[in-house]
Amino acid sequence: MGESAENSKPKAVKGEEAQRIKREALGIGDRRKHHARKATPLKGHVKEPDTHHRLYRFRFYPTEEQAEQLARTFGACRWVYNEGLALRSGAWERHRVNVGFAETCRALTGWKQAEKLAWLKEVSSTVLQQSLRHLEQAFSRFIKGEAKYPQRKRKGRSRDSATYVRTGFKWVEDSERPGTGLITLAKQSRPLDIRWSRALPAGAVPVRLSVMRDRAGRYFVSTLVEERIAPLPAVFVPGSRAPKAVGLDLGLASLVTLDDGTKIDHPRLLKRYAEKLARLQRELHKKVKGSRNRQKVKQKIARLYALISDVRRDMLDQFTTRLVRENQVLVVEDLSVVTLLRSARGRGKRRKARLNEAITDASWGELLRQLRYKCEWYGRTLVIVDRFFPSTRRCSACHAKGPRMDVSVREWTCTECGVVHDRDVNAAVNLRDEGMRLYWLVAAGLPPGKKTPTVIKASELEKCLLAA
Repeated sequence: MGESAENSKPKAVKGEEAQRIKREALGIGDRRKHHARKATPLKGHVKEPDTHHRLYRFRFYPTEEQAEQLARTFGACRWVYNEGLALRSGAWERHRVNVGFAETCRALTGWKQAEKLAWLKEVSSTVLQQSLRHLEQAFSRFIKGEAKYPQRKRKGRSRDSATYVRTGFKWVEDSERPGTGLITLAKQSRPLDIRWSRALPAGAVPVRLSVMRDRAGRYFVSTLVEERIAPLPAVFVPGSRAPKAVGLDLGLASLVTLDDGTKIDHPRLLKRYAEKLARLQRELHKKVKGSRNRQKVKQKIARLYALISDVRRDMLDQFTTRLVRENQVLVVEDLSVVTLLRSARGRGKRRKARLNEAITDASWGELLRQLRYKCEWYGRTLVIVDRFFPSTRRCSACHAKGPRMDVSVREWTCTECGVVHDRDVNAAVNLRDEGMRLYWLVAAGLPPGKKTPTVIKASELEKCLLAA
């Protein structure tokens, strides 16, 4: 059965036949430069030792001419991405030929030479190649099983963005204000009017730039630089050499509950602005489709959502920074946010929709993402406990396991020792204890002088022990 199943799978066409199909049926030209040299896989930029890639985002205000040129750039990047996706998908479906990044770049050269597509020459070629590289990364994630099959980008739905590598922009640092300067993009004559809210590392040259426009019409430039970030001093329990640890229980009644009983309130920003959002949505429904008044209301809604997103991101950034500064080991539960957000069917559908809205508003994924990279930057350890660990219904005093509880139960009493537990605080204490058990298990297997890993995941504990 296994051999017959393997034989039934379609086989890819390779060799001279594949080259002929690419040349004649797909219109992909042969390699002209260095045709005698064997093709080698492209490698991404490798950062220097003891450095981290750090992203700084700034808002800028383009002139009318710059805004028009950026609009053409965003449209061209979207078109090239979609055309490359159609080329790769069609090549496999019709001819069973694999088309990679190099072939799409050669196809891009042919597209730019066509009279109907002469407008592609108004955009920097490096930006269009980066769009094809993003497509290659999307296919790589799909092949690894980390994402779904790449989808077409749609105007008004997909984010307007363009990526510039070092050859696609000019950077001139200001001698009077190190870390700030002038950034001039390819195909533009004037530098961007950037609001430098903070300075880049003095003397650092941006590795890559990403220019984007959100739905509220705001323009941002994200600069990626290589930076040496000094680790924070180690934090120990007072009176001992044991690392200070904190258990974090993520929830909806309180956004985060610490093992010492501290609770961080859920901001509930969507609920706070629900009435204003509903009013604007009703106003939008009354406007004629395609009218300027409808576009104005859409802009108001986009600005309000941008405000909510900015407030939420700033709150999480300050909170995670404080946690990383005050603790050496941070313990969280392995949450599958995507699974939690699955839509319900049948009875209870509206209740599940409200629950999904609350989970989305809490932004657990963003909180965990910030904790992970900040622990890596500042020399902390993030321990991720297995998602099936019974942190909620296990007594933190006697470790007896209680029955399953409904989400509405906020307090419960242990039947073995009689201790009354706050649901969230008890879970945070159990997570801290389990996290420290995993931490010491990995630390005991480390050779002398080797640092503890930045991330210890329970589901990958054997890999951590082998790496040690």
